[in-house]
Parts: sequence; C-alpha cells; structure tokens
Amino acid sequence: MTSQFDSPDALIASIANAGKSMSEGWMGLLTNLPGIAPAASSPAAWPALSMDPARFAQMQSDFAAKQSQLWMSMLGQEPGKPATPLASPESGDKRFRATEWRENPYFDYLKQSYLLASSYLNELVENVQADPQAKDRLRFAARQWIDASCPANFPATNPEALRKAIETKGESLTRGLANLIADAGKGHISLTDESAFEIGRNIAVTPGAVVYENELFQLIQYAPTTAKVARRPLVMVPPCINKYYILDLQPENSYVAYALGEGHTVFMVSWRNVKADLGHLTWDDYVDKGVIEALRVAHDIAGSDKVNALGFCVGGTLLGAALSVLNARNESFVSSATYLTTMLDFEDTGQIGCLVDEQGVRLREQAIGAGGILPGSELAFVFSSLRANDLIWSYVVNNYLKGESPVAFDLLYWNADSTNLPGPMYCWYVRNTYLENKLRVPGALTNCGVPVDLGSIGLPSFLLASREDHIVPWKSAYRSVRLLGGQTKFVLAASGHIAGVVNPASKGKRSYWDCPEGIADKYATEPQAWFDTAKEQPGSWWPAWSAWLAAHKGGERKARKALGSKRHKAIEPAPGRYVKEKFNSQ
Repeated sequence: MTSQFDSPDALIASIANAGKSMSEGWMGLLTNLPGIAPAASSPAAWPALSMDPARFAQMQSDFAAKQSQLWMSMLGQEPGKPATPLASPESGDKRFRATEWRENPYFDYLKQSYLLASSYLNELVENVQADPQAKDRLRFAARQWIDASCPANFPATNPEALRKAIETKGESLTRGLANLIADAGKGHISLTDESAFEIGRNIAVTPGAVVYENELFQLIQYAPTTAKVARRPLVMVPPCINKYYILDLQPENSYVAYALGEGHTVFMVSWRNVKADLGHLTWDDYVDKGVIEALRVAHDIAGSDKVNALGFCVGGTLLGAALSVLNARNESFVSSATYLTTMLDFEDTGQIGCLVDEQGVRLREQAIGAGGILPGSELAFVFSSLRANDLIWSYVVNNYLKGESPVAFDLLYWNADSTNLPGPMYCWYVRNTYLENKLRVPGALTNCGVPVDLGSIGLPSFLLASREDHIVPWKSAYRSVRLLGGQTKFVLAASGHIAGVVNPASKGKRSYWDCPEGIADKYATEPQAWFDTAKEQPGSWWPAWSAWLAAHKGGERKARKALGSKRHKAIEPAPGRYVKEKFNSQ
C-alpha cells in the first residue's frame, strides 16, 4: 500500500469514502454500513476538512521512506534469520498469530507493510483539522478501511488459509464457499453454531408463564425458587433492539435465575419482533403500552403496594421516560429503579455517535418516520462494525477462508438474534437522544402527553456501567447520577456492554468498582473523580446489587405456586411465542 495522492484534500476525501467502499466488500456479503446514518460515508455529507500541506508532505515522505526501507530489508534478509521489524502488531492481535507472519519473509513483509500503512492513515486522520464529531467520523471510516484491507482477510495472503487448503486438498475452500452461500441466504455472518441452541430448550429455560400480552410485548412471570419471596416484585425491561434472553441464557449464567434465588418474584418484558403491520408504533407506545403497562400488570398480579423496576440499555432509557411520565401523572407504585448500562445523557455516545448526523436522521425520517420498519439485520451489522475485527473479519477468515464452523457460544447466538423496530419509534429515539440530546433537559420533550423531567424521578436508583463498554461509555452512564432525583448508587463493572452485565456471582470472575462506604450519596461531578475514590472489588457486582435491592423488598411473604391471577391468567409457558420470532421472518 503506497501513497498516490497529490494533495491532502484528495487523501481526506478518499478516507471519508473508505468506510463505505471497503464495507461493500468481501465477495458481496458485507454491504454499506446501513443502520444509523446511511449518508455518513458519502464525501458530500462531510464538512470542510483540511490539513497543513507541509505536514502532509512530510508524512508522505516518511511513509515512503519506511516502505522503501522495509522492501530493501526483505530483499537482503538471510534465510531463516528474520530482519529487525519496522512495525509490529499490538499485543493480543490474533490476526498475525501464525508463525509464517514472523518467519516467512513474504508474509512478514505483507504484515509489516500493512501495519506501516495503517499507522500512516491513523496519523493522517489525527492531523486533520476538523471539529470533534467530524474527526470521530473520519477515525471510524479509516478504521473500517484499515480493518477490511488486512492481508489476513484474503485467501491469497493468509498463510493459515493457504496451508489448510493444501492439507485438505482444497476441501477447506469448498467448505468455505458453502459456508458463504449459507450465510448469504441467512443475511448475516454466522458467529456461532446456531444449530446448537434452541430457545426454550437450552437457552431461556427458566420456568415460568406468559401472564399478559398485547401487540407490543408479552409479560413473563417466573416460578419462584425460594419458600419466601419479596412482597414487591421485580420487573425487568430489556432492550427492545435485542431479545430478552440475554438476561436468561443458560441456568449457570442466568441473571433471572439469580434474582429468583435471591427471593424476588421476577417479571420479564419480552418485546415483539415487529413486522410491517406494526410499523406505525411510536416511542410513546413503547413507554405507555410497553413499560408502564408491564409495571401495572405486575403490580396487579403481585397485589403489592409497589414494584421494583430494572432496565437494561435502551430498556433503561425507556424506563427512565416511563417513570417520569408516571410521576407527572401522580402515580407512585414503583419503589426503586435499576439501570444497567443505560444512557440518559447522550452528550458523549462513543463510536455510535460518529454515525449519527442531521442528514442521515432526516433521510430515515423521510423513509420510515411516518411508518415502516428498521430491519434488525441493519442494526446488528452496525453494532458489529464497531468491533469489526472481532465480530466480522475474524469470522470471515474462520468460516470462509479456512472452511471451519464457528463454535457453539450462547452469547453470540443471542447477538445474532436481532429484532426489527418500528420506523416512527426509531426515528424519534435517534433524533431526540443521539442527535439532539433532549431527554436530559427538563421539559424539552413530551411523552404520553406530559413533559419529561428525569429529575422528578425521586426513587432510589442503582446505576451500573461497564468500564470497556463501546456502546454505552461508562462516563456517559455515570452522568445519570446528576440527572435522576432520589438517592443513587453507581457501580462500575469490568469488561464490556454484555460481559460486564452477565457476570454470574457463582463463577467469581472479573471485578467491579464501588464507592467506599459512607460516601455513596456524595458523588463527584466528573466520572474520573469518582473513579479515583472508588475501590475495586473482586468478583461479580450481582451480590452488591442484591444487597442494595434488599432494602426495597417491602418485606416478605410465602411464595405462591400459581402464576398469574384471576384477572391475568397464564397464557402459555415461558419463554412464549414473541421471543421465537426472527427478524427476517415475514
């Protein structure tokens, strides 16, 4: 890869278009980044970008000199004696783990040339003069280009794929082509052995029953596992862009099962995988007909004074809006709220923010804002592109170049099981949160006919963020401490958006950060200042949450064997019908 641009403007325009052109790529399977801002990769959508010409010329000269030095080093390399590398992959980069990348001069040259070019493009981006959002978008586009153009992604330049093709006499290539054709038919890259899992058979198997349903969701009540239970039930609101069973994968890593074991009566919202006939649903529908209705039904079935509520990711954002609506209506039947990796302040949205702009949102509003569907496959691809090496290219190499089958992994099965969203709901959400960040401003928005004011929510709140979360940056989740009324407790889990949440207490893995006892209600304004005072604790955060929630149980009573009530009879066994509907089914 060498530089062929006469001016910095020409190179910047090329990088800006790279995310689009490279992702249209490999054998036609991967298409244009579609989900959030379809125009974001078009040069016309970019504001004016500039770079100092002298600095640009110097970087070009330095890059050409390094590539020349690498070439000459390879030509003069003694057999069996690797030359001193000019570029090395980062620690943990699995793309270059094969010995050929180090010991074979040809592959060593390919690797180093690619790494030098990657470093050059990153340096160019960092030297571009642009506003912060434009710089972030440029970084994203450059990263898509860099990730996609890795020599390990192509059969002729991947030593492991070539070796396997020789060893199997071409059988691996035949299997790879069959895998590619099968995935093209499914509309997504297989991340796991999907035949190994079945909803209701070996995932989402916690016993229970659907006790209520409407066009938008089913409400599952789980069977108690303790002799006595809390008087106040716990209602879980998962993200509507994914299936609920991330919180109930298998018995050994089920958050639902853990909560049941801690003596809670657990209700779960199972969102509908909407089709065209429900493409008219709005954000208000999800708040009122979804979250608020689920809280009301659980409250009625339990016969309790109040309920405890929990929201995960977008489910937490919906929960915050719903609790504000209930407060404006003078309805006070919720005792506490738990927000797992949730954004209520969208000032810093991380990598996703670079894909959201006025032009892209307006195009979506014109297309589906008044009715229509955002396919789950589009959102799934967008989220995968945020970690393209891990969730796209590693599987391209494994499944297609090597002809192997992915291993069975429940979390990745769930990751590929996306849901469609109604156009009006999606467009309202993206504009008023990611684009304009109005949810945090008291009275700036109206939901269900009343003004939204998160500060009016005077409930005790437990806030969890994950330190390596690439979807909900932990510092953004922390800012909810200042938005919500009532006492708050903030805990920071290790790992990412999912692994940080799904961390069973029984396994004793990872760690979390919590405030020293006595200062939990005196949080610093800035997240980093909080972190500097927090203490790292070994193991899962689940017990800390359970200890906090114990204060809001409302006492105990004998567990009831029957699920539902006279008014809300059991409809069908858990996990119910809605969760089994696929995003690409008609």
